[in-house]
Amino acid sequence: MKSATSQLLLNPSLEKCLPLFRWAGGKRRLLSQIKPLIPKDFNHYYEPFCGGSALFFELRPKKATLSDKNEELINCYKQVKSNAEAVISSLQNLKNTKADYYEVRKTIPETPAGRAARLIYLMGLSFNGIYRVNADGGFNVPYGKKRGKKFDYEHIRNVSKAFVDTEFVHSDFVTAVDGAKQGDLIYFDPPYTVAHGNNGFVQYNEKIFSWSDQVKLSELASSLVQRGCHVVVSNAAHVSIAKIYTDFEMKIVSRHSGIGGPLKSRRQITEYVFTKKTTAS
Repeated sequence: MKSATSQLLLNPSLEKCLPLFRWAGGKRRLLSQIKPLIPKDFNHYYEPFCGGSALFFELRPKKATLSDKNEELINCYKQVKSNAEAVISSLQNLKNTKADYYEVRKTIPETPAGRAARLIYLMGLSFNGIYRVNADGGFNVPYGKKRGKKFDYEHIRNVSKAFVDTEFVHSDFVTAVDGAKQGDLIYFDPPYTVAHGNNGFVQYNEKIFSWSDQVKLSELASSLVQRGCHVVVSNAAHVSIAKIYTDFEMKIVSRHSGIGGPLKSRRQITEYVFTKKTTAS
């Protein structure tokens, strides 16, 4: 197996790259607590429920598969990877005014690159920079009064470089890891559905991740370990979640909520991280 240094870096000369945008439930503020739990050596990296993909950008795995059921997100990542200049060109044509924001919000471009630019635009200018949709799947976050904001096109180009050996899949979490093999690393960060005190992320989900999905995920995580994979799962800090991961090691991590409504509603959020490194040889 390759050394950690040769495995984790896409390119030794490539500067560290931040995620393309913030995502509700993102792990950027927990990276310092999660990264020490990641195996030093692994082969292919899988991240279903990829969202903002903060851990991916932190690790910069040489080979990766990022997946999500959000088709707009996956299209955006695919276009930034393979068609960055077209995305940038489309983004440059969008004006930052309240009126333009609402016009862009209600209009779906015909081209994949245009749709990607639209998502970056909306995420950049929406209130609190969040992704939220209504019952019909339409983006419904109001304008964030960011008239002075400018988009960082060089950042988009750097993200494109970081994606060079990454595959993007629009799928559910089970299908997403069909190809996982011995020595691969899978990081699951599902939508949190258990009401556990300070957790407010559920309101950002178009379709709530059900309890049966939580159980299915825990069973899949165990089966992947049996397959010879390393598995890391982030989840809500709730006794019901702990009970379905009894064969995993559990660590409690916490962070300040930096996304949501009024500042007074943002609190310290506690989460569980379950890990199990394969013993297969």
